[in-house]
Amino acid sequence: WTARAIGYRARHNIAPQDVSLAVVVQVLVPADAAGILFTANPLTGARSQMMINAAWGLGEAIVGGHVTPDTVVIDKASGKVVERKISKKDVMTIRTLEGTREEAVPKNRRNKAVLNPAQVAELARIGARIEELYSQPMDIEWALHDGRISILQARLITALPDPPLEWKSSCPKPLLARGSSIDLLPDAVSPLFITLGIPIVTKVYLKMYAEVMGLCGEDVPIFEVINGYIFLCFIKRSRFWKYMLVHGSTAGKLYEYGKVRAEEVRAKCHAVVTRWRQMDLASVKAPELLAGVRELAEISADYLCASICRPIPQSNFSELFFSLFYDALIKRKADPAAATFLLGLESLPLRAEKSLFDLAQWAQAQPELADYLARTPAEEAWAELQSDPVPAPLSGEFAARFAAHLAEFGHLTYDLDFMNPVLAEQPVPLLDTLKVFLSGQGNNPYTRQGAQERARQQAEQAIPQRIGSLRRKWFQKLLTSAQECATERENAIANIGLPYPQLRHLLRELGLRLAAGGAIAQPEDIYWLEAEEVDALAAALEKNEPLSSHAASVETRKANWQRARKTVPPTVLPENHLLAKMFSPKKPQINLLKGKGTSAGQVTAPACVLRGPDDFGQMHPGDVLVAVATTPAWTPLFAMASAVVTDIGGPLSHSSILAREYGIPAVMATGVATRLIHTGQMITVDGTIGTVTLA
Repeated sequence: WTARAIGYRARHNIAPQDVSLAVVVQVLVPADAAGILFTANPLTGARSQMMINAAWGLGEAIVGGHVTPDTVVIDKASGKVVERKISKKDVMTIRTLEGTREEAVPKNRRNKAVLNPAQVAELARIGARIEELYSQPMDIEWALHDGRISILQARLITALPDPPLEWKSSCPKPLLARGSSIDLLPDAVSPLFITLGIPIVTKVYLKMYAEVMGLCGEDVPIFEVINGYIFLCFIKRSRFWKYMLVHGSTAGKLYEYGKVRAEEVRAKCHAVVTRWRQMDLASVKAPELLAGVRELAEISADYLCASICRPIPQSNFSELFFSLFYDALIKRKADPAAATFLLGLESLPLRAEKSLFDLAQWAQAQPELADYLARTPAEEAWAELQSDPVPAPLSGEFAARFAAHLAEFGHLTYDLDFMNPVLAEQPVPLLDTLKVFLSGQGNNPYTRQGAQERARQQAEQAIPQRIGSLRRKWFQKLLTSAQECATERENAIANIGLPYPQLRHLLRELGLRLAAGGAIAQPEDIYWLEAEEVDALAAALEKNEPLSSHAASVETRKANWQRARKTVPPTVLPENHLLAKMFSPKKPQINLLKGKGTSAGQVTAPACVLRGPDDFGQMHPGDVLVAVATTPAWTPLFAMASAVVTDIGGPLSHSSILAREYGIPAVMATGVATRLIHTGQMITVDGTIGTVTLA
């Protein structure tokens, strides 16, 4: 008749008269030592490990938290001890005639290991048998008396964390690096991109390796996906240096190949996209839609390959060579920084910003429209713009102007994974920035570019006048190359997504049909299917056959993806490789993150942590933009940011270039900023020394 017993019967609808009182008489083990055995690591979730806690006396001291027990971690497969911590055990619980009491542990046993190796091994064997019996990780209480182990209780482990992700390649002795994919694919990618997009990108790259670099077989790096993250994988570590040597020796051919491919792909892209835009997608057969998706994905892969071959590396090297030459042989203390010569250059992202600013200036002259935009949340305004008909005051010329802006610049991608919408589909950040421009708080792109242009021109005129002819010749040559390549690089990255709007239209149409047939719950779930599954479903649609449901596997994959996003993938594998030590982020200290300062200055302001376009509405003018990385589609946010902090990137990453354009501090490659910083938290960003201090 205790409250617990009465409550139990009530919850399970058990009548009191239907049960009897049971009394358990159990043998007491007068334990010399006791503890807990977990058949999975309760701290990390690793199912491949066991953990033993052990203390002198009865187990009550451990359960009650009166003593810090010894801890032994065992590898299940080998039975080897991988970690052993012997604690100082000051008290223990002992048996008395009246019950139990605590007393001091004898001095000679306080720092002594409770269990010897044989006892640890025996406990591990017993734990494995109990786990096998229940087919679940188990929490087991044990006691030791006269050298004999007794099991007191076994139950399922509660609140066991997910096991840590293992970063293993399918190759025997590979070298993997996140490399240039980091900026364009910073996040875990979707199953459809892995199984449809990556094979297409691989095919395009293999063609380039063979035709230009003369590499094939094991000399060629491939793309490998581990836990949803893309790595460039050198099948044998020894091939890495050969690849780098060949890459350097064929740089000229690569640049020329990239130039030719870019011109070919641009013409092909326009023709293919136009052809698909003119089609009535509802009348196109499912397999043909998939063929169109692959065709457009290949064009995007061609764009990517051409960019990686020419404008991106050429821009990186030309800016590096100019900066080294200028800093070493020309610059005096009072002279402007090398970056001054590369600021204020015209590019597609800058033209997009000017177009948005012009729209804001026009809207400012329409009082009713300006008032509506100022007081209406961006999400609501975008919903109104999508309605039919568009209500006033958004209807008419504003709707037409905004649509024209999206038509010209809306192909900018947030991420190379085509699962993610392009800017035209999620232009809420544009409307937020438009509101900032309307309020007068935004960074006027014309004023900014004009000031940077004047500073650049003054430096370009002043420096050559005081240096000799030989240095002047090299200064002009390196500067011209760096400026031309910088613009070409930004344009190339921005245009990689040119096929994406139409590609996503095709996948949307196919997703609608799969959802209507019950294969998936909603059209967007098509990105959580694998290519083979989509091919099979498209074939079934063509034959008017019933569609198999993939709802359960879709939910599992979404959960795995969410779990992967919570981790920080290693920059290089294996993690003990020399390159890993060179390129891995520095470990954070308490309230201090260290990275690479890529735009000078210091700012203290609230942080805004953004993982993608869904979070963009959280950004307020003056916030510090904190992200894994940024692409050209993030550019509107820089008009509001007071500083930028990223997990990955370097001096020549998109985030760094934009930060210097906007004149705001930037710290790249912190490794864990998005996980240790919280939105609203005050932080100090020092782009001069590369630190982020957390309040």
